[in-house]
Amino acid sequence: MHNSHDPRVLPMRDGVNPSCVVLPSAGQGLLVDFLAQRLPAVSREDWLRRLRASEVVDEFGAAATERSAFTPGVRYYYYRELPPEPELPFHETVLYQDAHILVADKPHFLPVVPAGRYLQQTLLVRLKRRLGLSELSPVHRIDRDTAGLVLFSVQRATRGTYQALFRDRRVHKVYEAVAPWRADLPLPCIHESRLEESGHFFRMHEVPGTPNARTHIDVLEVASPWARYRLEPITGKRHQLRVHMAALGLPLRGDAFYPEVNDPPEGDYSNPLQLLARTLAFTDPLSGEARLFDSRLKLRPLTD
Repeated sequence: MHNSHDPRVLPMRDGVNPSCVVLPSAGQGLLVDFLAQRLPAVSREDWLRRLRASEVVDEFGAAATERSAFTPGVRYYYYRELPPEPELPFHETVLYQDAHILVADKPHFLPVVPAGRYLQQTLLVRLKRRLGLSELSPVHRIDRDTAGLVLFSVQRATRGTYQALFRDRRVHKVYEAVAPWRADLPLPCIHESRLEESGHFFRMHEVPGTPNARTHIDVLEVASPWARYRLEPITGKRHQLRVHMAALGLPLRGDAFYPEVNDPPEGDYSNPLQLLARTLAFTDPLSGEARLFDSRLKLRPLTD
């Protein structure tokens, strides 16, 4: 199952491109039986409902029915459906947009892309729905808990050019964070370690071995017991800044994952992670122009 599609078959709906399933080269029976077995998250009764409503369409634009036979190798398109999502009471801002890129300022708690129970309430789907950009795609990711800048590719034709900037580490990223103040820690410093996934699928931890993650850390402001830090990730491992700061005895204020998992209940937005993707700077690979984007969002004052 994937999301590449021909917009002439099924258009984007509410900011969401249709999903696609490709039938194997061998098989028999009814299409509905295959769908129910291959994609069991949707019940057979629900597949029948969708087929009766002409909501499953083949690659030639023909709607399948409950009597459609399994046809080897044919692609079918359908819309992903989720239970109603609670509206996230925070709003993104588009800071820049041209024919090739878009830069958005993402609030805390808003996921960048659909995952789990989030579909409509994600930065990508909100922007696609609002702007009608069916090929919009994030060039990099930041955590749901992190606020700040996200760079998007507007069109598939030039997406790889911008993805290469991040892959080749040609984007200068600066973050701000609030964490405890440690007067004994010499700053600025570079913290490096080896990060690997821990038992929890979403968490990372430091392990012995050749470092694969490096962060430049400096202090911007102190109001003990808190301080505001400038963090520059030299590498781009998942949760790198959060893990590195926690390893130094400086867990980020509001961090529900590090050093311990303490997830707030659904709908509790009272203690956002104090981490902000503050600036993105790079040389535009198409125009050669120097690009510098700065978030308009701010973290909480240290004295709050």
